[in-house]
Amino acid sequence: MAKDIFGCNLRELQELFAPYKLPRFRARQVAEWMYQKGVHHFEEMTNLPKALRPQLDAAFTIQQPVCRDRLDSIDGRTSKFLLAFADGTAVETVLMRQPYGNSVCVSTQAGCNMGCAFCASTVHGMARNLTTGEMLAQVIYINDALREAGEGKVDTLVIMGSGEPLMNYEAVVAFLRLLHEPYVLGMGYRNITLSTSGIVPSMLLLAEEGMPISLSVSLHAPNQELRSQIMPINRKYPLADVIAAAKNYAEKTGRRVTYEYILIDRLNDGEAQARELVKLLRGQLCSVNLIPINPVKERNLLRPGRMRIDWFEGYLRQHGLTVTVRREMGKDIQAACGQLRNKHLQEQ
Repeated sequence: MAKDIFGCNLRELQELFAPYKLPRFRARQVAEWMYQKGVHHFEEMTNLPKALRPQLDAAFTIQQPVCRDRLDSIDGRTSKFLLAFADGTAVETVLMRQPYGNSVCVSTQAGCNMGCAFCASTVHGMARNLTTGEMLAQVIYINDALREAGEGKVDTLVIMGSGEPLMNYEAVVAFLRLLHEPYVLGMGYRNITLSTSGIVPSMLLLAEEGMPISLSVSLHAPNQELRSQIMPINRKYPLADVIAAAKNYAEKTGRRVTYEYILIDRLNDGEAQARELVKLLRGQLCSVNLIPINPVKERNLLRPGRMRIDWFEGYLRQHGLTVTVRREMGKDIQAACGQLRNKHLQEQ
C-alpha cells in the first residue's frame, strides 16, 4: 500500500527516499512542490528525474482533503470549509479575511470531548485526533485556494477550531514546527495563536518548546464553581493551576497571554463575576478577549444584550485590564466551531 507523505518533514522525506538513491536535496524539492505549489503527483514535479517519477507515484501518495461543503458569509470576509480526509472523517476550517491579512482557524480533533457547555463541537463527542498532515492540509488547502483566486496567502493562524489542541500535543507541536519551515509556509511563530481550555501539564511543556506562539486560555468564568459548571475539564485542572500555568507561559516566553471569556446572559456577565475577574487577573501580562456567545441551539444559552456587553467591558477597562470584544465574523454561516459538521452528521 502506498504511503501518504503529506505532513512529513525534510528529514522524514530523506529517509523515505533513501532506497531510491535520491540525493538529499530532492526531498526539499518534493516538499516545495506539495506544500508551496499545490502539486499532488510526482509526475508533475518537473525537476525530478523523469524515469523516477512513476516509481515514486507507485510507492507514495500525497493525500489532500475533499471539500464536502463550503459556506461564504454575505460580506465576503468569512468562508467555512468542511474538509474530509481519506477515512471520511470531516472537520471544519475557517478562512477569515482580516484587515491585517488572511487568517485560518484550524481544527486539531474531529469533534471534542471537553464537554464545554457553550460549544457545538462537543455535541457528538470526539471521533479521533487529527494527524500532523491533516492539520497542515487544512492550511495548505486554503493557501492553494487563495493563490488560485489571486487573494494572496495565509498570513496568520489560529488553532481555535474543533478539539482541544493540547490533548493532541505531539501532533500539534510537529504541525507548528512544520508550518514554520521555509520549505512549507515559513510562518513566523508570532503569527500563530493556540487556544486551550487549560490542560496544565501541556501548558507547562509548551512554555519550554522555544516557539514564541501566542497562548489563549479559555477562561469563561472567574471562580472554580462556575467554571466547573461551564467547563467540566476544570474539575481535573482547577482554575488556580490554570492561571499559574498561564503566568508561567508569559514569564518563560515574554508573550502576553489572552484570556478568552464567553459572555453568557445572566450566567457569567454580572457585576459579581466582573469583580472576581479583575481580582483574578490584575497585575498579569495578559489581556481579556470578551466573546458574546454565538448561540448554539443544542445548548440553549443566550447572548447578552448590547448594554450588558458594554457594561462588562467598561468595568474591566476601568479597573486596569486590557480588554477587547471579539468582532463577529461569519454569524450568518454558523461560523462557531462544530456547527457545520453537526449539520452534516445529523443529515447522515
